[in-house]
Amino acid sequence: MSFLQAIFIAILQGATELFPVSSLGHAVILPALLHWSYDLHDISFLPFLVMLHLGTSIALLIFFWSDWMALFRGTLGLEGRQIQRESVHILLLLVIATIPAVIIGALFEHVLRQFFGSASSAAIFLILNGLMLLIAEKLRGLGGRYGVRTVADMTVRDALVIGLFQCIAFFPGFSRSGATICGGLIQGLRHDTAARFAFLMAEPVILAATVKEGLKMRSLHLDVSQLSVAFFAALVAGCVALLSTAFLMRYFQNHDKWALSPFAYYCICAGILSSVLLHFSI
Repeated sequence: MSFLQAIFIAILQGATELFPVSSLGHAVILPALLHWSYDLHDISFLPFLVMLHLGTSIALLIFFWSDWMALFRGTLGLEGRQIQRESVHILLLLVIATIPAVIIGALFEHVLRQFFGSASSAAIFLILNGLMLLIAEKLRGLGGRYGVRTVADMTVRDALVIGLFQCIAFFPGFSRSGATICGGLIQGLRHDTAARFAFLMAEPVILAATVKEGLKMRSLHLDVSQLSVAFFAALVAGCVALLSTAFLMRYFQNHDKWALSPFAYYCICAGILSSVLLHFSI
């Protein structure tokens, strides 16, 4: 991988990890369309991948630092009994929402991996991701409530539904953030509330994936140039992720009636175009 390719992938990761358009889908489709020869799952690509995820994780931690500090201070009872109950409730919701992905990922990881290297499959799933976003906008409030404004107002059922939706993102082309936001909308959450919960969920998920992949690096012999490129790419990915998060939180707050629709149309068009281009490039 060249330096310019590394920076391109870093920018792509930083933006699409949080936008509801699937970072994994883009990471599979674009190299295939551009005829880049590197393998995203090759062991030599692992340090680069780990550093990208680390950059994104740090960006999320920086943006939501005040939220996490408030949660931990509240849980310790430093802000009063009412805040303590709300903080414990929110942490419980985050744990519950993570459980389905942990179970399904452990049971079906090897089955799902067959889709990871297929650009044509990712393009189809990208189209389906767009349709999912549009359908979720139409089915808002299906869970019986509408307009939930804060994460503290969410129920255990909300968290469980969002956690189940997150599992859809095991298929490359489906967005993790998009799926979780869709789950929240169906349960009646506002876009900004669903997005905040999705991004808070993303912190432990991305960090756990980083640690898991990082442990595989123990036996690797890495040279300085390889580490330098990975470090710089992580910095770029983190900066882009930070800007993306800031933009999305403001965007979802100001466009609650139709916020997912532009991303939906983009995914459908990009998926169809990619499918056509991939078909004729074979």
